[in-house]
Amino acid sequence: MSLAFLRLALATVLLAFASCGALAAENTVRPEVGKPLKAAEALVKAGKGRQALEKVKEADEVPNKTAYESLLVQQMRGSAAHSAGDYAAATKAFEAVVSSGKVSGREQLAMVQAIAVDYYKMKDYAKAAHWSQRYFKDGGNAPAMRTVLLQSYYLGNDCGAVSKMLGESESRKPAEEELEILRSCYRKENDQAGYVATTEKLILYYPKAIYWKEMLARVQRKPGFSDRLAIHVYRLRLAVNDLSSVNDYMEFAQLALQDGVPGEAKLVLDKGYSSGVLGKGDQAARQARLRALAEKSLEDVRKARTQAEKDAEAARSGDDLVRVGMDYVYDGKADKGLALMQKGIRKGNLKHPEEAKLRLGEAELHAGHKSKAIQTFKSVHGTMGTADLARLWVLEARA
Repeated sequence: MSLAFLRLALATVLLAFASCGALAAENTVRPEVGKPLKAAEALVKAGKGRQALEKVKEADEVPNKTAYESLLVQQMRGSAAHSAGDYAAATKAFEAVVSSGKVSGREQLAMVQAIAVDYYKMKDYAKAAHWSQRYFKDGGNAPAMRTVLLQSYYLGNDCGAVSKMLGESESRKPAEEELEILRSCYRKENDQAGYVATTEKLILYYPKAIYWKEMLARVQRKPGFSDRLAIHVYRLRLAVNDLSSVNDYMEFAQLALQDGVPGEAKLVLDKGYSSGVLGKGDQAARQARLRALAEKSLEDVRKARTQAEKDAEAARSGDDLVRVGMDYVYDGKADKGLALMQKGIRKGNLKHPEEAKLRLGEAELHAGHKSKAIQTFKSVHGTMGTADLARLWVLEARA
């Protein structure tokens, strides 16, 4: 039981106390009944539920009680039993009071809330869900009770109700705990599509590293995922701050060099040094050599860029235009680079057309053109991992 639920339980008990006082102020109670009930109320407030039940018993043994006195006895029995942890007795007593029709408004709502929570604690999830629904129907709006209802559906194996309940509230931002409950439901039912969709919502609203790691690992495990897309995985990991080890930075930089984008390799290595991951330990010399290589490669590419652009324009395929354009983007010349990439994609005859669009979206996002990048990512298809990565890029752009 979480602390939130414990606080909720305490709140329901305190509300039940208030209801007794409100009713007593409007009706006459004989001293032989009222005195032990007042004592019971004080004991409950002091956290002495067992002793309070003894006082309730004393009041209940008074002969010829009026209907109102019997109602007060039941209500205080519910509060005392609740305080004592005797949830079965508490629900029985509170249900009797609610069904009497003699209470309403805030007092009734407090008891309905207590009944729902106590059934939850007794693991009677069907009844907990029933009384939680009654609570909201009667006008309750405590956020914690929404969690009680969701948990009751989930633990009662009614995942359809969980999904429906969350689906009905799409106008509001779902709580992280709610999405975790729904995700667990899909896991229990082995509904992979539902599980992935819910994890994507968690990334969108609560972009934590744990969710990103899970989704990236899942994408790479899918049958048919191409090793060629490793650099795109690293780009996404960099965007979501998931690079942490020396190997992460070194391998990413090497892939960027192999990809013909030394500007990106330099940016990655510079970040590795600025973050304190690179530049120390027994591999510092190797890291420095790779950094020098990236800088030298960037110089060489800059010198040959004009001719490379001419050759790309003359080529039958648009692949070289996409590569040269990306090189421009990562060297700080975004407008020129993006125009060349778009031209290359329009030219066609691409070896991997969906990956080319993925590259364009990454370059657009790097250049700060978020809305354009999202549109580009949404146009990416393919079965080798490009579409999956593009969908994650959309989430990253929107998060």
